[in-house]
Amino acid sequence: MKILTSETATQFWRGDALAIAVFAKPKDPNEKTAQAEGQVVKTLELSETLKQLDIKVLACTLTDLIAEGEFTGESGTSVSGRVGIDYAVRKVILIGLGDPAKANADEWRKAAATAVKWANKEKAPSLAIAFPEYNQDVSATTQAIAEGLLLAAHQDKRFKSKNNQPWRVEQVEIVETKPEIADPAIAKAQQIVDGVILARELVSAPANIVTPITLAETAVAIASESEHFTAKILEQAECEALGMGAFLGVARASDIPPKFIHLTYSNGTPKRKLAIVGKGLTFDSGGLNLKTGIGSSIELMKTDMGGSAAALGAAKVIAHLQPTDIEVHFIVATCENMVNGSAMRPGDILTASNGKTIEVNNTDAEGRLTLADALVYADKLGVDAIVDLATLTGACVVALGEDIAGMWSIDDDFAEAIAKAAKDAGEKFWRMPLENPYFDQLKSVVADFKNTGSRAGGAITGALFLKQFVEKTKAWAHLDVAGPVWTERESGYNNAGGTGFAVRTLVNLIIN
Repeated sequence: MKILTSETATQFWRGDALAIAVFAKPKDPNEKTAQAEGQVVKTLELSETLKQLDIKVLACTLTDLIAEGEFTGESGTSVSGRVGIDYAVRKVILIGLGDPAKANADEWRKAAATAVKWANKEKAPSLAIAFPEYNQDVSATTQAIAEGLLLAAHQDKRFKSKNNQPWRVEQVEIVETKPEIADPAIAKAQQIVDGVILARELVSAPANIVTPITLAETAVAIASESEHFTAKILEQAECEALGMGAFLGVARASDIPPKFIHLTYSNGTPKRKLAIVGKGLTFDSGGLNLKTGIGSSIELMKTDMGGSAAALGAAKVIAHLQPTDIEVHFIVATCENMVNGSAMRPGDILTASNGKTIEVNNTDAEGRLTLADALVYADKLGVDAIVDLATLTGACVVALGEDIAGMWSIDDDFAEAIAKAAKDAGEKFWRMPLENPYFDQLKSVVADFKNTGSRAGGAITGALFLKQFVEKTKAWAHLDVAGPVWTERESGYNNAGGTGFAVRTLVNLIIN
């Protein structure tokens, strides 16, 4: 799909489909009273510009759609229809942006996503995006529009027959904008979306396609895209030499060898150094605590590398954006958690690379074991901050649902920086407590601590477990992304499957 920009006025554009985004009508304090009394409440009133467009070009289709659909421009609402055969535009859609006082980049992304999905459904080869009430930051708005278009248009059909390819809009033109400002923003959006799509496709691919070897090859390929990247892949023997007993304890039942990935990005004299650690379980059977029965979701355990997918997706973006004066380490300890005669057993004691001993009381709490050695490794790099991402607990999904990720941090400023990065990305995180007394649940009779506590507060104890492996770095945050990395339903600019969640948050965090 090609995205163009032009200063063309909406009324002079000619093509198949036109998408117009509008803010909601001002709130009337008497509206609820009028509704209660059964009176007709006024719908959206068109601006003078849109009135002229409606009369001169669209045969008053907008007026009819607003009246018939009782359209008010609220966020997430839209009305659409056909203009006619002999008109400059065949089909039109009005998309609500909601309250202008609350408008943000994500409203623009979602509106653009609605537009392209509608155009695909209507089989319209050409689409114009007309946002007459354009905000003042043309670059940021255009980038958000382009991200929404590209993310919504992406359809992962790699494992379906070629005859199943969906209809796709061929060309989108963003009208009434300044190409000299908008075009670079579109190019940036494309680079960011490329990283999100990489993460989506890594998560969506089955475990017989994406293995630890595949992730290592992907990392090396990303590093080759920029002179500012270096790649180091540690093999099993090298991990053994570093004493990574927790990571290797998880990996030992798989026929596929583990890989420890370390990508380093450095451009200029670094003012800040950041480490991003992603959980990389390409398949999690649960180990001897096998995932069984209805609700175990074992068939979705290909998604257990969602944290590493986000880290590698962000690395791909950074390889092309090339921010200066920063050093970023992307770290992934990747393996499978499988079952054979060598599998770790409940009751086994593993020794992590910082010398701490862990009693394994549940082999299905394996991600934190791999992250333990990865965090120790990152902690030795002399970075200013570490953030880890993991599909760590079902408890976090129970607490926050499928659309919100949990965040724990030992540093308020770092937590605020992540929150700002996430808000700009339109990705939802909720800060959770590091309730230190909960660590008592992890006390062990025979080792330093166990790998799980009770079901109560399971997401919190998971974060407290990881905290034990960050000793030197002053700013650390743990992101539990178990809910948002995968969706069974189409929503906003996400289609069913892997969402690429957290890539844009990480990119914003790095750039900021």
